Amino acid sequence: MSQLTELQSQIRAALGQRPLDLLVRNVRLVDVYAEKIVETDIGICGDRIVSVLRNESREARRTLDANSRYALPGFIDAHIHIESALLTPDRLAEVVVPTGTTTLLVDPMEVANVAGYDGLAEFFRAAPTLPYRIFVEVSSRVPTAPGLETTGGELGPAEVRRVLAWPSAVSLGELDPSKVLEFKAPYLKKILAAHARGKIANGHAAGLSGQDLEAYAAARLADDHECVTLDDVKARLAMGMAVIIREGSSERNLRDLISGIVRENLPTRHMMFCVDDKFSADIAAEGHIDYNVNEAIRLGLDPLKAIQMASLNAAEHFRLDDRLGALAPGRFADFILTDSLTPISPAQVYVGGRLVAESGRLVVDVPKIRYAAWLKNTVKVKRGTKAAHFAIPTGKDLRGFQNPEGLVKVRVIEIVPDQIINYFREAELAATDGEVRSDPAQDVLKIAVVERHGKNGNIAVAFAKGFGLKRGAIGGTVAHDHHNIVVLGTNDDDLAACVRALVAPRMRGGFVAVAEGQVLAQLPLPVAGLMSDRPASEVNAALDKLNAAARELGSPLNSPFMTLSFVSLPSIPEAGLTDKGLVDVRARKLIPVVIEQ
Repeated sequence: MSQLTELQSQIRAALGQRPLDLLVRNVRLVDVYAEKIVETDIGICGDRIVSVLRNESREARRTLDANSRYALPGFIDAHIHIESALLTPDRLAEVVVPTGTTTLLVDPMEVANVAGYDGLAEFFRAAPTLPYRIFVEVSSRVPTAPGLETTGGELGPAEVRRVLAWPSAVSLGELDPSKVLEFKAPYLKKILAAHARGKIANGHAAGLSGQDLEAYAAARLADDHECVTLDDVKARLAMGMAVIIREGSSERNLRDLISGIVRENLPTRHMMFCVDDKFSADIAAEGHIDYNVNEAIRLGLDPLKAIQMASLNAAEHFRLDDRLGALAPGRFADFILTDSLTPISPAQVYVGGRLVAESGRLVVDVPKIRYAAWLKNTVKVKRGTKAAHFAIPTGKDLRGFQNPEGLVKVRVIEIVPDQIINYFREAELAATDGEVRSDPAQDVLKIAVVERHGKNGNIAVAFAKGFGLKRGAIGGTVAHDHHNIVVLGTNDDDLAACVRALVAPRMRGGFVAVAEGQVLAQLPLPVAGLMSDRPASEVNAALDKLNAAARELGSPLNSPFMTLSFVSLPSIPEAGLTDKGLVDVRARKLIPVVIEQ
């Protein structure tokens, strides 16, 4: 059927000149425009809503009695990296769709950093077969820190313009402050390219305030999902920027922000929700955008405003409100039926007028995506499989009259639980046989990044605090945003054992926990070294075993592998670690681990 014929058919159905394809009677429709509930019917023709008026004489090929259930728009995740769920998009469907999420706005920067433009094209090739909608926030910073890291792929201005031309592209993806405040022309050109196509540019304004934030907003960045405090929220709203409230696996921002918003009765029309980075196991245990909505309601936000944030606000912000975000004529028939709004628990989920999930389960078959072999063979190392590769030499004999213990002062990355920000600290560590060692007693452990794109064999070793391991090591090929191998542990032998396990043919990337050279638990992620194409239940069970193994090794963290994947990020204050060395994020330069004495 041509688009013209389809549109004519929908107009005729709205006029009652042809039967509806589906009539959903007796709903309590959540009107997100007027913030009220209307008792009515929903008429659907093809994949669109054509009527929300009650008409007892309306003809329909199929009728469903909703028995006074609430009907609300399908939820929109305003910013997600699918790769961080650890599942390919087809496997992710079984996790997110039953929760009521019908649209994902995806920044695919992880697969782009591994495989460039060709990787993106391969990643999204099967998107039309999915039982939810994908729109693309075109990755703006691949690599994130040029000159400070090695990545597998790059997206320059020409590649970004090429992806912006895709019909599914809705924005330029998150752009960190250094690219803007230093007037870097290639990135400013990307902003202009997005605006030339009538699309917005997404922000990533972690830590910005005052004049720097104002300059950032002046560069026409439209939003920020990095708010940690209520002051962050108010500052961005004052600059005309929208706020995307995030609740991921290791970035737990929602409670503090919503509590403050409710307490101060802030307007929410320029706020929306995202998960950003959330493991599928956490989605399965807690929920997806439905968790954000329900938790906001529990914290005192009006249910209709919370639903509005998860639907209309996001659709309007991304200029998709002619298609999404509300139950109104002309919009896609993407909706949730639920018995209650406190909490919302989807009884049925519809996408394009088709029932896709019921009672917490997917009820449609999703074709398995077959990825090209090269995208499942991206983990290639030249070094890192031997303990000697992780030595930090002191370069001189430190024992002396004033330093009888042979101690050396080092910079340490200290993590903040449940956040992705971190801080530089200092520690004194023993140096034996000319090498600086980890000290589990101080919780100061070696952390290393091993180049895994097969380019140069770089290895950078530093120290981190806050992981709590007393023995063994953990590691993975998910390391934002360069996605080299990152390993952390109490001794060099186990660091090397982690790398050997991760590059083995049976894994080709993933996560691993090791002690005394033996693998305790592992999760293969062969698609770009980031995702699994196995069922979500298998992936979630494997991640549970990994978390249990990390706890057995001494870690108190709720999500140690998500935290590990972010500790090397060179764009979030204060510290990052790449294959090229320790990064002072604020100064955007490499600095030594050992402090000269």
